[in-house]
Amino acid sequence: MSSLRTIINSSALVACMALGYGMWTMIAPGEERRKELIKNLPEANPMRMEETRKRNALVMQALKEAAETDDNIARGLRSK
Repeated sequence: MSSLRTIINSSALVACMALGYGMWTMIAPGEERRKELIKNLPEANPMRMEETRKRNALVMQALKEAAETDDNIARGLRSK
């Protein structure tokens, strides 16, 4: 009886995994859709990519300046 229960449980597990994989393949984008998504990414546009680089450089500069100072700007003016 125990071996029959093990076989049934194993079969149910395999069936659930197969169902999950089948559902995943149905909702996953196809190759054409994937290429279209990659083509429309912001990194594909050179002007947008340059804006992103500049913004990242400004953020990194602000973080560097904040790391070099001992002031706690998060507390605001109330702590003085």
